Amino acid sequence: MGIGARKRLAAMGGILAGAVVAAGIGLYATDSGPFHSTYCWGAWHEDSGAPFLDDEKLEESGSRREGSETAPPSAEHPRATCWVEMTSTWDGDASQEPMRFGDRITVDYGPVPGGGTERHKWLAQNLHGSAAPLPDGLDGVVGSDRAMLVLPEECDVSGRPSAVTIRAESRGDGPMGEKTLSSAIGPPTVVAGLLLDVANTAMGTVGCAPEEPLRSSSPFVTVAEDDDGVEDPLCRIPGVRLDVDRQSYYRQQVGAVTDRLQTCSVAWSLLGQESEPVAQYVMTSIPRLAALFDGLPEGRQNGLTRVTCDGRETVFYGRVHGAPAVEKVAVERSFENFVASVGHRIGCRTEGKA
Repeated sequence: MGIGARKRLAAMGGILAGAVVAAGIGLYATDSGPFHSTYCWGAWHEDSGAPFLDDEKLEESGSRREGSETAPPSAEHPRATCWVEMTSTWDGDASQEPMRFGDRITVDYGPVPGGGTERHKWLAQNLHGSAAPLPDGLDGVVGSDRAMLVLPEECDVSGRPSAVTIRAESRGDGPMGEKTLSSAIGPPTVVAGLLLDVANTAMGTVGCAPEEPLRSSSPFVTVAEDDDGVEDPLCRIPGVRLDVDRQSYYRQQVGAVTDRLQTCSVAWSLLGQESEPVAQYVMTSIPRLAALFDGLPEGRQNGLTRVTCDGRETVFYGRVHGAPAVEKVAVERSFENFVASVGHRIGCRTEGKA
């Protein structure tokens, strides 16, 4: 074989090798062949334990899973988001239009919002009463449909703490129009595992990851089911009230009640519609959770105060933001009573009337 022939064979071999590599990349990207798909910057893998990543769901008629992500977070660009969605179609009978359903899990990474309105909205969603505190010294909360983790100070941006949040929503598009409702991801242990996997991955790309990856293995605090209607006292806190009309449309969710964290959320809800936040009460002496309130205006009129208790700075936060008919003086009185009642329970010396 001449030198020219050997060169042509070598070149052809290189082309074939490149084609094999390219084909492998194509198989990976289209979720076919021997490769497993990954989501959220490689943090999640199909068939890794979470129900929405289970490939058995793809065997159902009209079902598919897809995901999308921004560039991974970095020190220069610390905000990033990704989502994974499982969709299915129900054809019904010949007289009906096909109905399409989807469960979307969205992850956000980055510093907490700086502005007051956006921060209050963020707190209402992520410090919700349905979420229990994470164990093992982790600074966050987890529920069946959401989770939040405040990251170490090394990940702070412009003096604001960074966090990873997960939220699940169910979307339906049929004859009654499009609906969006909260949707369960799985048990708290599964949701916590997803949260920590994506947090460890994101902190690694930013460059603020601790020496050891964050892990959790201890049991979770149990949170009670939400209640139909609102009670007196509201959130089972003596002295806290919310006098509103048509109380049957309101639901309260009493969350964690510990010495370091107490939460409660109240929402207005109609059947088949996503609930709207009405009120929220939070007490926390967990430093990284308390940092979520830094920069917000304090005082009784703003529903935010800090009290030193046994050497720990404790934040009391109470906000009524969806019931305009409630008198301002009643809102302030309820906040004072919230501080006094919860402060008395945890042994803080506070001002206010129970």
